[in-house]
Parts: sequence; C-alpha cells; structure tokens
Amino acid sequence: MRDYIRTIVDFPHEGILFRDVTTLFADPRGFRMAVDRMLTPYLGGRIDKVAGLEARGFILGGAVAHQLGCGFVPIRKKGKLPAATISESYQLEYGEAVVEVHDDAIEPGETVLIVDDLLATGGTAEAGVRLMQRLGATILGCAFIVELPELGGRVKLETLGIDVRALCAFEGL
Repeated sequence: MRDYIRTIVDFPHEGILFRDVTTLFADPRGFRMAVDRMLTPYLGGRIDKVAGLEARGFILGGAVAHQLGCGFVPIRKKGKLPAATISESYQLEYGEAVVEVHDDAIEPGETVLIVDDLLATGGTAEAGVRLMQRLGATILGCAFIVELPELGGRVKLETLGIDVRALCAFEGL
C-alpha cells in the first residue's frame, strides 16, 4: 500500500512529510486494493451506513459503501450542508474546527463505519464518532488508509471504545 502513496516534503509547511493518497486514487489497481482491504474486516457484519470525513473520506467512503451495498453519509466542514445539521467542534494545532452532519442522516440504532484517508491526531475522526453517536448510531469502527502513530489518533479513538483499522503506517509527521 505504501508504494502507491507519495510523500511530499515540507507541505503544507516546513518539517512536515505530507502523505499524498491522490497517487493511490489515480492508480486503478491501488485504489481497488485500498477499498477492498478497507472493507474486508467488516464483511459479513451489519453495516447500514458508511460515513466519510471531508474530503478524501468522501472518495473512499463512497466506494466502500457501494461495495458493501449500504448508504453513504458525508461529514462536512461547517456551513457546507444544505439542510438542518448537528455540529461537533474539535481542536486543531492552532485553534478549533467544526464538522457537521445532517440531523436526519442516521436512524437511531443504525450501524456505521467511519472512513477517512489518514489518521493523525484523531480530532476529526473523534468529532465524526461523536456526531454519529449523538444521532443514535452504533459505531462499528473507523477505517483509514494511512496512520501516523506518533500523533496518537489511534489511542484517542480506542479510548472511546472504537475499533481502529489502518492499511499502513508512516513514522514521522
């Protein structure tokens, strides 16, 4: 999996090694392999919806939902959804951000898999988990392509009782 992911040095600022999954998405074999590997641990279980975190989680989540034959729910940045929403804020390195979901996106008791491309600090994923839980969902797990273990996102999610899966890991920031 790592061979399909490009590393860009000093993006978005000096000292960062940006793990760019667009090269994975552009390769038909790599993209299919990523989607298949993301959903394999969940085959045979009940999944009502896949929730994708903006923005690359939409690409992955839509593909995973299609393969599983279930619905897809976008978790978006504040102000991007047209109907009534609920919001959840989370901490960024410098400040705060907010994600939202339509307040009717999930029926109480539905089982949800949350998908995104990268797990770093876990702030966005944690906010997504909290949104789904507030709507009454049961969270089956969170699935990612890349994990940056040094940033502690897995621990943050596992502390909430969430199963975390990542297809590969990269050391460093």
